[in-house]
Amino acid sequence: MAIARAKELRAMSEDDLREKLSEYRAELRRLLAQTSAGVRPENPGRVRELKRTIARILTILHEKERKG
Repeated sequence: MAIARAKELRAMSEDDLREKLSEYRAELRRLLAQTSAGVRPENPGRVRELKRTIARILTILHEKERKG
């Protein structure tokens, strides 16, 4: 059910990862705004999925930075 698996993300370049990160953050902001406005999102589990994927991308970016 993951949006992107860690194996797929590790194969991406840093630029691609940063682009995906901004896309996922924008989607998360949109869903959280819907929730705070009182509108029920289509898929409430998507918020949790997005948060986990964002954390996964950040972890991979930090790993790549440490390697040099």
